[in-house]
Amino acid sequence: MTNGDIKKVLILRLSALGDTIHTLPAAYAIKKSFPDCKIGWVVEDKAQLFINGNPLVDKCFVLPKKEWKKRGFSFQNIIDFMNIIDEINEQHYDVVLDTQQLFKSASLLPFLNIKRKITLMGGREFSFLFSNEIYQASHGLFDPNYHVVKRNLEFAKHLGAETDEIKFVLKQPDIDVVNKITDLLSVLDTNKKTVVCSPATTWENKHWSELHWSKTLNFLKGKANIVFTGTDADKPLIERIVSGSQLSAEDYLNLAGLTNLEELAEVFRRSDVVISPDSGSAHIAWAVDKPFVITLFSATAEKRSAPFGEKCFVLAPELDCRPCLKKNCKRKSEKNLCCTLVEPQALINLLINILQLG
Repeated sequence: MTNGDIKKVLILRLSALGDTIHTLPAAYAIKKSFPDCKIGWVVEDKAQLFINGNPLVDKCFVLPKKEWKKRGFSFQNIIDFMNIIDEINEQHYDVVLDTQQLFKSASLLPFLNIKRKITLMGGREFSFLFSNEIYQASHGLFDPNYHVVKRNLEFAKHLGAETDEIKFVLKQPDIDVVNKITDLLSVLDTNKKTVVCSPATTWENKHWSELHWSKTLNFLKGKANIVFTGTDADKPLIERIVSGSQLSAEDYLNLAGLTNLEELAEVFRRSDVVISPDSGSAHIAWAVDKPFVITLFSATAEKRSAPFGEKCFVLAPELDCRPCLKKNCKRKSEKNLCCTLVEPQALINLLINILQLG
């Protein structure tokens, strides 16, 4: 089979919302180069939101990991798993791409009746042992100077797809989502630009200094609509940031805990700027292609995972130990120093230029 004969491609990218979004440009490149190609995608339940129903994806196979974990070891889990495998095999895919390159994705490959099982060199946990078509990537898996989107595009390029255009495609929101966000944002001043602050992420040492956030809010007070987003668990962080600022209750809108991820994407579509650390929020804002995105980096590598393009800006500190890519800071003194080195004035200057604020 030549690459020109490719009719059906299966993508394995199971988990992590940001990484799933980072794989979408590869699906776009394949679909653009081979318009008749049918794309399937295997994803876990927690990361399916932007895959299931996506116009690029003809068939989505969801592994209900949350339900399986709740059950613990059971024969029902095995039955469910094999039923999903049967559904995949019934589609007769020509190619499967293990873009996750971990044992949990690679361990599906022996069950799949697919001739070409493709992965890149450098996969973790011996995942390459399960593929039969392994090729040399241009950069290492964890190269901090090579973006993961471009690495994923190498899968598409290997199939013969044109990869010059980097494009995200998300499904259009349901009318219920549009109406809910319209209602939530109805209190905003339509004469002002809207700045969304998404300050939380899962790693403590990816957070920007709370004091720096507070100083930025002081600058924005009265100049722009200020909207906070996040989960219920992020409320204490947001409350601390606000309490350290000069904001009063009427100066901001806190949507933390009020939106799911699909609704969050719609909030970003209505905004002018989204400010976030290296997080799923930053990647969703990038993918919707509406707001300017400012990403604040600390422990992780901006050249590997930051949003990029004309509407994307990155603020990252100079420090000899970064990017460490570690959840826990290894410094013996000045722990999480990288979270404080980007000064609020640097962010304020960007906001002035982007929004023409004085």
